[in-house]
Amino acid sequence: MQELTLIRPDDWHLHLRDGATMASVLPDTARRFARAIVMPNLKPPVTTVELASAYRDRILAALEKDGIFQPLMTLYLTDNTTVSEIEAAKNSGFIQAVKYYPAGATTHSENGVTDLKRVYKVLEAMQKHDLPLLLHGEVTDPEVDVFDREAVFIERHLQPLIRDFPGLRMVLEHITTRTAAQFVAEAGPQLAATITAHHLLLNRNALFAGGIRPHHYCLPILKRETHRQALVQAATSGNPRYFLGTDSAPHPRQDKESACGCAGIYTAHAAIELYAEVFAAADALDRLEAFASFHGPDFYRLPRNQDSIILEKTSWTVEESLDCGKDALIPLRAGQTVHWRIKETQRAR
Repeated sequence: MQELTLIRPDDWHLHLRDGATMASVLPDTARRFARAIVMPNLKPPVTTVELASAYRDRILAALEKDGIFQPLMTLYLTDNTTVSEIEAAKNSGFIQAVKYYPAGATTHSENGVTDLKRVYKVLEAMQKHDLPLLLHGEVTDPEVDVFDREAVFIERHLQPLIRDFPGLRMVLEHITTRTAAQFVAEAGPQLAATITAHHLLLNRNALFAGGIRPHHYCLPILKRETHRQALVQAATSGNPRYFLGTDSAPHPRQDKESACGCAGIYTAHAAIELYAEVFAAADALDRLEAFASFHGPDFYRLPRNQDSIILEKTSWTVEESLDCGKDALIPLRAGQTVHWRIKETQRAR
């Protein structure tokens, strides 16, 4: 297959940051996706409807005037989130979910939840108002091996959440293990999962190929090849509870190449193209559209997009670095080849 037409996809897990960085990276996402769930882990975090509204306004102001991209906003769950804020979020019309970070799990997560029991009343309100919970599915206990954090989270926290809140829709984000993929497949319809392009393409050897590779460092961390294969099988299975979420995360080069480098991989510059590589290699291009364009909106109970994009099997070389406000960032495949590209977009008539 040399060309592939898809209903315009959505990104159900995206970091845009703010200010000059956001203005620099936003065009990459807006060119490829109609909508994106925007993560709230700014400094300070987006914890209220008022803050989410202001952040949304800044995103919209940075867009090209003829663009169709729509940011879907989220709230950052903390120990101090109130039931009334959840009610306001549901009534806002633009907040689609609430994000759970374990305190200290990843970039700007220091304000995250310290104990899920502390937010049970808020979760009850989310279940009542049908507002999804997005889960960074890792524990942060120092005695738990970093490669086991996802599996331990499922056992300690996700299983009780499903038991205690059977009507609460949840998304286990950026899954990385066979354990997570199997758990989602066997759980009820209230649980879904996003899968990133980088976890589909890379295993943990990529962190150490020829030396330390800081631009391949992300959280949850890359896992063994057997887990990568399980993720590919899940993504290409046609199961509607797996869908596209890039977790594209821009960081200035110096913040990645440091003694204590930041976690995150930037993939927005070639996101749908990288997913196409994965599905082509698995002989499953006929299932890419559902994974990228249908499963997400169906789970979030939003309409599917009407516009289309056309991908062509043409190789191109990724730039060595990209603008990141006043700094530069190193994208995935910097200086290397991507084997699909966007040929054109088509507006619905």
